[in-house]
Amino acid sequence: MKRLEMTEDEKVIKDPVHGYIYVHDPIIWNLMNTKEMQRLRRIRQLGAAYLAYPGGDHSRFAHSLGVYEVIRQIIGAFARNNYEWPHEYDRLTLIAGLLHDVGHAPFSHSLERFMTMRHEKWSVMVVRDPTTEVHEVLESVSPGFSELVAEVIEKTFPVPLIVAMVSGQLDADRLDYLMRDSVATGVDYGTFDLARIIRVMEPRKDRLVVRDSGIHTVEAYLLARYFMYWQVYFHPVSRAGEILLHTVLTRARQLVEKNELSALTPPALLAFLRGDVTLGDYLSLDDATLFAAFTVWRVSGDSILADLASRFLDRRLLKEVAWPKNRDSHLSAVQQLVKEVGYDPNYYCIVDETGTVYYDYYLGSDLVPTHENAIWLYRKSDDRLTEVSSVSRPIQAIAADHHPVRRLYVPREVFREARFQRLLEDEANGGR
Repeated sequence: MKRLEMTEDEKVIKDPVHGYIYVHDPIIWNLMNTKEMQRLRRIRQLGAAYLAYPGGDHSRFAHSLGVYEVIRQIIGAFARNNYEWPHEYDRLTLIAGLLHDVGHAPFSHSLERFMTMRHEKWSVMVVRDPTTEVHEVLESVSPGFSELVAEVIEKTFPVPLIVAMVSGQLDADRLDYLMRDSVATGVDYGTFDLARIIRVMEPRKDRLVVRDSGIHTVEAYLLARYFMYWQVYFHPVSRAGEILLHTVLTRARQLVEKNELSALTPPALLAFLRGDVTLGDYLSLDDATLFAAFTVWRVSGDSILADLASRFLDRRLLKEVAWPKNRDSHLSAVQQLVKEVGYDPNYYCIVDETGTVYYDYYLGSDLVPTHENAIWLYRKSDDRLTEVSSVSRPIQAIAADHHPVRRLYVPREVFREARFQRLLEDEANGGR
């Protein structure tokens, strides 16, 4: 592979996060314009979070371009500082960053737990499948180039530095989505000094490290990630939207199994619900497909599906209440109450639990940090590497915060029931 060279035909894309995104390589420009990449314009980056933050309806396409741009800036900084970065892989790294999310499902991560295969697997399938435009463009670089891109995305590429740039604790993916999601939602907690992070990053052998003078910048970045999870990704309204999305599709899947779903449902969505979806079917699905299906389903003869679809479209979400594990003994009573009010508890009484790992640098029971999932500080004076949390109290605090967030979601009518409120009060008073 040759080192990436600039062309005279520079493309410039205006971006709210990075100012401008620059494209010098016609291969990358061609990839951006493939139908598989253009599909990402029709997929929300934050899934159902727009129900909590109306501005948070930016696309997965914009994020993919942002990841490419962050990698471009980092590689440029490495070149200016004459760091030992393998520049023969510049193009490969940029392309892997651009394509890392090309396999996302509609509503991004909101739908992922409904699927049997994570989006990274679909991304690799898009890259490897000879029928896709992405594969065709990649193979025009050189025979077998698509396989190299696939290996980077699935983290099997033999040069760890390249993988770390696309997927790691301090990778281009996280650096872009935290900034982008913060700008879109208006939540200031997700901002940090990206230019400074790029300035203090270095490639050292097989690792991306941070000069020890940049520790406070890394702390700001990890704290931004911590606050974005609490304020946006795990926001109770965001989760309520995801729960409704999941229950709508769960009910639809059950009706498909009984051949009772409307014939107006798109064939690709039917295949998705049956679990026998092909790559072609999958790539024809986007947010618009689901919205169209929900519009049909809201007048379905199945009252549960109709109500759930209407709730999602009209933002009539379930109401949440904190539900620690010690309340599970009361769950059967709540389910009975939900049923008496007129709802099926299988769809209208949901306990949601989300993990909260903001810096997952430990691997295994011996709690030893490894370079694959740690951020390392580099001290030039003695050529020493130090795992960042060992010298940072703020990072120690968020790394130790592993408690899950548990909430119970029920219809507002149930929430307003005196019996429900008494149950919560009795539990809070120790059952007296």
